Amino acid sequence: MYSPTPDDWRDANRARWDERVPIHVASDFYDLDAFRSGRDALRAFELAEVGDVTGRTLLHLQCHIGMDTLSWARHGARQVVGLDFSEPAVETARSLADELGLGPDRAAFVTADVYDAPSAVPDSAYDIVYTGLGALNWLPDIDRWAETAASLVAPGGFLYLAEFHPLTDTMDAKTGSVVTDDYFSRDAWVDETPGTYADFDAPTVHNRSVEWQHPVGRVVTALAAAGLRIEFLHEHDSSLFQRFDALERHPDGHYRYPAGRPRIPLMYSIKASRPAEPGR
Repeated sequence: MYSPTPDDWRDANRARWDERVPIHVASDFYDLDAFRSGRDALRAFELAEVGDVTGRTLLHLQCHIGMDTLSWARHGARQVVGLDFSEPAVETARSLADELGLGPDRAAFVTADVYDAPSAVPDSAYDIVYTGLGALNWLPDIDRWAETAASLVAPGGFLYLAEFHPLTDTMDAKTGSVVTDDYFSRDAWVDETPGTYADFDAPTVHNRSVEWQHPVGRVVTALAAAGLRIEFLHEHDSSLFQRFDALERHPDGHYRYPAGRPRIPLMYSIKASRPAEPGR
């Protein structure tokens, strides 16, 4: 339900994520054994849109247990840094990096709130600032996020964002065809649903979550106001999970509407760059 932002929103969300780390580690959804054996955690459209990362530095904001972060290292990034506010998640990411033989010079992880990233990460700027799916909805202030993320993009570098489309948060859960909630609401959405997307039936105690909806136009405007140049905004007709009962799973693991049905965007991605300094 929509609600004014509660004072304890950060503590409630951190407790929820801390509790779910071991559930995610053990889940088939994340399948860490396959990841350790070489499975790529990144999506094909992300790899195509980000391009070659060989020799570049990459900062991953809100990295959770670090699988996407470490996948960028496997694709050739010179150094990756992951940041998350959950200490158990960061500890898991560090353990994974160690198992893969990636020392702190190649893959480092820090525990910090995303808004505190500039003072928490090892370097002042990175060639690529990346943030993955299911991140922005946990943040109340998208302008502050954009300013923070943009400040960490090196001249000549870029920010890449892949995210679930906020339009999906307004649709009915069964068919995904009827608008039931306000797309432009700035209030918090407070929920008490147990379990987790990686295991809906997992027994959990810390079930309170506080999330926010950020329309795509507001995200684009915030990034532009923070001094980045929007290179593209792409909308995608698939999701990584069955957001609506009507969606069907395809061989690539993505979920889409049945053939012949009108579609809405289920994910989107943005690339926003910082111009190189004159003479460089």
